[in-house]
Amino acid sequence: MTTASKITLIRVAFIPVFMVFMYLSGGMPGPWMWASLALFIIASLTDYVDGHIARKYNQVTDFGKFLDPLADKLLVIAAMAMLCEWGRFPAWALMIVLTREFAVTGLRLIAVQKGTVIAAGWSGKVKTASTMIGLCVWMGFPTVDWLGWLVTAVIVVTTLYSGIEYFIQNWKCLWD
Repeated sequence: MTTASKITLIRVAFIPVFMVFMYLSGGMPGPWMWASLALFIIASLTDYVDGHIARKYNQVTDFGKFLDPLADKLLVIAAMAMLCEWGRFPAWALMIVLTREFAVTGLRLIAVQKGTVIAAGWSGKVKTASTMIGLCVWMGFPTVDWLGWLVTAVIVVTTLYSGIEYFIQNWKCLWD
Protein backbone atom coordinates (compact mmCIF):
# COMPACT_ATOMS: atom_id res chain seq x y z
CA MET A 1 0.00 0.00 0.00
CA THR A 2 1.31 3.42 -0.95
CA THR A 3 1.98 6.29 1.44
CA ALA A 4 -0.75 8.29 -0.30
CA SER A 5 -3.31 5.54 0.32
CA LYS A 6 -2.26 5.25 3.96
CA ILE A 7 -2.88 8.98 4.41
CA THR A 8 -6.30 8.57 2.81
CA LEU A 9 -7.08 5.76 5.26
CA ILE A 10 -6.12 8.07 8.13
CA ARG A 11 -8.76 10.50 6.81
CA VAL A 12 -11.33 7.71 6.98
CA ALA A 13 -10.24 6.83 10.53
CA PHE A 14 -10.77 10.45 11.61
CA ILE A 15 -14.46 10.37 10.64
CA PRO A 16 -15.91 8.53 13.67
CA VAL A 17 -13.81 10.65 16.05
CA PHE A 18 -14.99 13.79 14.26
CA MET A 19 -18.61 12.64 14.56
CA VAL A 20 -18.25 12.02 18.30
CA PHE A 21 -16.80 15.51 18.78
CA MET A 22 -19.62 17.01 16.70
CA TYR A 23 -22.21 15.11 18.70
CA LEU A 24 -20.71 16.26 21.97
CA SER A 25 -20.75 19.87 20.76
CA GLY A 26 -24.50 19.78 20.34
CA GLY A 27 -24.04 22.11 17.38
CA MET A 28 -23.11 25.02 19.61
CA PRO A 29 -19.87 27.01 19.82
CA GLY A 30 -17.49 25.71 22.43
CA PRO A 31 -14.59 23.34 22.98
CA TRP A 32 -16.18 20.31 21.30
CA MET A 33 -17.14 22.30 18.20
CA TRP A 34 -13.60 23.72 18.02
CA ALA A 35 -12.19 20.20 18.37
CA SER A 36 -14.57 19.06 15.60
CA LEU A 37 -13.46 21.93 13.40
CA ALA A 38 -9.76 21.23 14.02
CA LEU A 39 -10.18 17.54 13.20
CA PHE A 40 -12.24 18.35 10.11
CA ILE A 41 -9.56 20.78 8.89
CA ILE A 42 -6.80 18.23 9.46
CA ALA A 43 -8.81 15.52 7.70
CA SER A 44 -9.59 17.89 4.82
CA LEU A 45 -5.93 18.82 4.44
CA THR A 46 -5.00 15.15 4.11
CA ASP A 47 -6.99 15.23 0.86
CA TYR A 48 -4.47 17.69 -0.55
CA VAL A 49 -1.48 15.91 0.99
CA ASP A 50 -2.32 12.43 -0.29
CA GLY A 51 -2.97 13.76 -3.79
CA HIS A 52 0.28 15.71 -3.80
CA ILE A 53 2.28 12.69 -2.62
CA ALA A 54 0.57 10.39 -5.11
CA ARG A 55 1.44 12.65 -8.04
CA LYS A 56 4.91 13.70 -6.91
CA TYR A 57 6.13 10.19 -6.06
CA ASN A 58 4.23 8.37 -8.81
CA GLN A 59 1.92 6.63 -6.32
CA VAL A 60 -1.26 7.10 -8.36
CA THR A 61 -3.11 3.78 -8.20
CA ASP A 62 -6.57 2.56 -9.11
CA PHE A 63 -7.12 1.85 -5.41
CA GLY A 64 -6.22 5.46 -4.58
CA LYS A 65 -8.46 6.81 -7.36
CA PHE A 66 -11.32 4.89 -5.78
CA LEU A 67 -10.51 5.42 -2.09
CA ASP A 68 -9.69 9.15 -2.14
CA PRO A 69 -13.07 10.37 -3.40
CA LEU A 70 -14.83 7.85 -1.15
CA ALA A 71 -12.99 9.22 1.90
CA ASP A 72 -13.99 12.76 0.88
CA LYS A 73 -17.62 11.73 0.52
CA LEU A 74 -17.70 10.04 3.90
CA LEU A 75 -16.11 13.02 5.65
CA VAL A 76 -18.38 15.71 4.21
CA ILE A 77 -21.54 13.60 4.48
CA ALA A 78 -20.74 12.94 8.15
CA ALA A 79 -20.57 16.70 8.76
CA MET A 80 -23.72 17.39 6.74
CA ALA A 81 -25.63 14.62 8.53
CA MET A 82 -24.81 16.12 11.92
CA LEU A 83 -25.82 19.59 10.73
CA CYS A 84 -29.02 18.11 9.29
CA GLU A 85 -29.78 16.42 12.62
CA TRP A 86 -29.61 19.84 14.29
CA GLY A 87 -31.85 21.42 11.66
CA ARG A 88 -29.04 23.56 10.26
CA PHE A 89 -28.53 21.80 6.94
CA PRO A 90 -31.70 21.13 4.96
CA ALA A 91 -32.53 17.49 4.27
CA TRP A 92 -33.29 18.30 0.62
CA ALA A 93 -29.73 19.59 0.17
CA LEU A 94 -28.29 16.49 1.84
CA MET A 95 -30.42 14.39 -0.52
CA ILE A 96 -29.00 16.23 -3.55
CA VAL A 97 -25.47 15.56 -2.30
CA LEU A 98 -26.20 11.88 -1.57
CA THR A 99 -27.92 11.38 -4.94
CA ARG A 100 -24.96 12.90 -6.80
CA GLU A 101 -22.48 10.81 -4.84
CA PHE A 102 -24.35 7.55 -5.40
CA ALA A 103 -24.88 8.35 -9.09
CA VAL A 104 -21.21 9.20 -9.72
CA THR A 105 -20.08 6.15 -7.73
CA GLY A 106 -22.45 4.00 -9.80
CA LEU A 107 -21.03 5.49 -12.98
CA ARG A 108 -17.52 4.73 -11.76
CA LEU A 109 -18.47 1.12 -10.96
CA ILE A 110 -19.95 0.64 -14.43
CA ALA A 111 -16.80 2.14 -15.95
CA VAL A 112 -14.56 -0.17 -13.89
CA GLN A 113 -16.50 -3.19 -15.14
CA LYS A 114 -15.67 -2.01 -18.64
CA GLY A 115 -11.98 -1.55 -17.83
CA THR A 116 -11.99 2.22 -17.29
CA VAL A 117 -11.21 4.09 -14.09
CA ILE A 118 -12.80 7.52 -13.84
CA ALA A 119 -10.54 9.75 -11.77
CA ALA A 120 -11.83 12.84 -10.02
CA GLY A 121 -12.41 15.67 -12.49
CA TRP A 122 -11.68 19.34 -11.97
CA SER A 123 -15.27 20.24 -11.10
CA GLY A 124 -15.35 17.39 -8.59
CA LYS A 125 -12.23 18.79 -6.94
CA VAL A 126 -13.77 22.27 -6.83
CA LYS A 127 -16.95 20.77 -5.33
CA THR A 128 -14.96 18.92 -2.69
CA ALA A 129 -12.79 21.93 -1.80
CA SER A 130 -15.69 24.39 -1.66
CA THR A 131 -17.76 21.94 0.39
CA MET A 132 -14.93 21.33 2.86
CA ILE A 133 -14.19 25.05 3.18
CA GLY A 134 -17.88 25.87 3.52
CA LEU A 135 -18.37 23.27 6.24
CA CYS A 136 -15.33 24.64 8.08
CA VAL A 137 -16.80 28.14 7.95
CA TRP A 138 -20.12 26.79 9.17
CA MET A 139 -18.50 24.95 12.09
CA GLY A 140 -16.61 28.13 12.94
CA PHE A 141 -19.84 30.15 13.03
CA PRO A 142 -22.53 27.54 13.71
CA THR A 143 -25.27 29.96 14.75
CA VAL A 144 -25.07 32.47 11.85
CA ASP A 145 -28.14 31.56 9.80
CA TRP A 146 -27.39 33.55 6.62
CA LEU A 147 -23.93 31.96 6.46
CA GLY A 148 -25.51 28.53 6.64
CA TRP A 149 -27.73 29.33 3.68
CA LEU A 150 -24.77 30.66 1.70
CA VAL A 151 -22.78 27.49 2.40
CA THR A 152 -25.80 25.37 1.45
CA ALA A 153 -26.15 27.25 -1.86
CA VAL A 154 -22.47 26.79 -2.72
CA ILE A 155 -22.60 23.09 -1.85
CA VAL A 156 -25.76 22.48 -3.89
CA VAL A 157 -24.59 24.42 -6.97
CA THR A 158 -21.12 22.84 -7.09
CA THR A 159 -22.59 19.39 -6.39
CA LEU A 160 -25.12 19.64 -9.22
CA TYR A 161 -22.62 21.12 -11.67
CA SER A 162 -19.95 18.49 -11.03
CA GLY A 163 -22.46 15.63 -11.13
CA ILE A 164 -23.86 16.76 -14.46
CA GLU A 165 -20.33 17.24 -15.83
CA TYR A 166 -19.29 13.69 -14.80
CA PHE A 167 -22.22 12.22 -16.70
CA ILE A 168 -21.71 14.40 -19.78
CA GLN A 169 -18.00 13.52 -19.96
CA ASN A 170 -18.49 9.81 -19.27
CA TRP A 171 -21.89 8.99 -20.74
CA LYS A 172 -20.34 6.48 -23.15
CA CYS A 173 -19.54 4.21 -20.17
CA LEU A 174 -23.28 3.68 -19.76
CA TRP A 175 -23.94 2.59 -23.34
CA ASP A 176 -20.79 0.84 -24.58
